[in-house]
Amino acid sequence: MLIQADLHTHTVASTHAYSTITENCKAASDAGIKAIAMTDHYIMMPDAPHFWHFENLRVLPRSIFGVTVLKGAEVNIYNYDGDVDMDGKNLSKLEWVVASFHKYTFEKDSPDGKFVPASPEKVTDAYIKLCRNPYIDVIGHPTTDFFPFEYVRAVKAFKEYEKLVEINESSIRLKKGSATNAVPLLQACKKYRVPIVVNTDAHFWDAIGVTTVSEKILSDIDFPAELIINSDWERVRERVLKKHPQLSL
Repeated sequence: MLIQADLHTHTVASTHAYSTITENCKAASDAGIKAIAMTDHYIMMPDAPHFWHFENLRVLPRSIFGVTVLKGAEVNIYNYDGDVDMDGKNLSKLEWVVASFHKYTFEKDSPDGKFVPASPEKVTDAYIKLCRNPYIDVIGHPTTDFFPFEYVRAVKAFKEYEKLVEINESSIRLKKGSATNAVPLLQACKKYRVPIVVNTDAHFWDAIGVTTVSEKILSDIDFPAELIINSDWERVRERVLKKHPQLSL
């Protein structure tokens, strides 16, 4: 398999997902995946779990079926100032944080409730502001048509602030335009030597670790294997421990 750690996964706590953390870890173990990050949606997503889900993550064991569990969240970038819907105090308690745009958090600001994409310049500015948040690890599924951005300008900021760029298998498979948009984004990451993570964004256990479509895109553009951070769990582990040295991983 391409990846040893699947760093964007959901459980039934996000009610549009359908598997438990136990089922996800069993699937990961069966597939040879060494670690997963449990990254359920935060509170601005309409079906997000209650705040207590994130407050109580300490009750989870570090390892389930031999698979290391990183306790995290997928937070929402909810405006074009790059703000996210979790404050710094609570972000600092998490071990892995994916930050993503979702159109659902913007529809309420539209008079007719319909989402209208912003300009690439505006979205890029938001990503650059987001990068200044020290608790964000991953730029989540940035290839959707809903939030177009200027690849080179954003990628340079991702490099400066050491943010990982996500290639999201679920988005590429299911959302129009994502596979096409992934190519220029990856080309910019390749040119400027910006590391990426290839994640499944699994909403059911059978998707854990399966990155077939992403792998073909990466192969087609001859993307450097050394820039795929989660192809090696030890590289992810070192990155997490650098930020959270108190953890036992």
